[in-house]
Amino acid sequence: MSEQSTDLRETVRQRYAAAATEVAEGGNACCGPEPVDADENFGSALYAADERETLPAEALAASLGCGNPTAVAELREGERVLDLGSGGGIDVLLSARRVGPTGKAYGLDMTDEMLELALANAARAGATNVEFLKGTIEAIPLPAGTIDVVISNCVINLSVDKPAVFAETFRVLRPGGRIGVSDVVADDTLTVEQRAERGDHVGCIAGALSFSEYRAGLESAGFSDIEITPTHAVADGMHSAVVRATKPAAVTDAAVTVSRAKNAAGCGCGYGH
Repeated sequence: MSEQSTDLRETVRQRYAAAATEVAEGGNACCGPEPVDADENFGSALYAADERETLPAEALAASLGCGNPTAVAELREGERVLDLGSGGGIDVLLSARRVGPTGKAYGLDMTDEMLELALANAARAGATNVEFLKGTIEAIPLPAGTIDVVISNCVINLSVDKPAVFAETFRVLRPGGRIGVSDVVADDTLTVEQRAERGDHVGCIAGALSFSEYRAGLESAGFSDIEITPTHAVADGMHSAVVRATKPAAVTDAAVTVSRAKNAAGCGCGYGH
């Protein structure tokens, strides 16, 4: 990893560590924690009222996402779900309710403070079918073929190695598994420099892929049935979008090897942020 990439990852880690600390220390007996500073295009307001009512106030306050991936992933009873960049645990807790006691929801995060907050939120919610893992989304600490659904909420755009994220997501999914991701995506007409002008990296803007880059990255990793649907604008030419894709049911070891080789070489998407 380059020095610039290392610096960017550390900037992201510090931002989310500060957010977790703010929530953990911001509660009071009267009103609970205040939401982390975010505009109307991000945060817990993007979840339905009946969903918010089932969650700890601390999970809502720590929400920094740009959508509600649990609403689009069509989770089913008994499935195993992985949330990339799980933060305070809002999407893990909602997923755990949807998959029920025979299913399981994993959360993956690289920030100790967020993991501590997520564990506390799971205890507050009484969730027993959840597990939080420390690690990066570019090197998921789970065996291959063990997950039914991968979700993520405005996190993949923060990665400094998106081909690795797509390849790792493909690896941990079982054949026939799927993704249901909320992310910020740019119009194809915007250059990398123009995206950076519209917002910073930790604000989910500067690192965003364009629609064609996102599709090319998923295709290069081996995904099929790719759908990228914008939901609302977050900046000029930048959109919160729902991303769906499927790992083909018949995946050979050779196909996985080819997918990894493509991503190691770069898919030609022009997004080496």
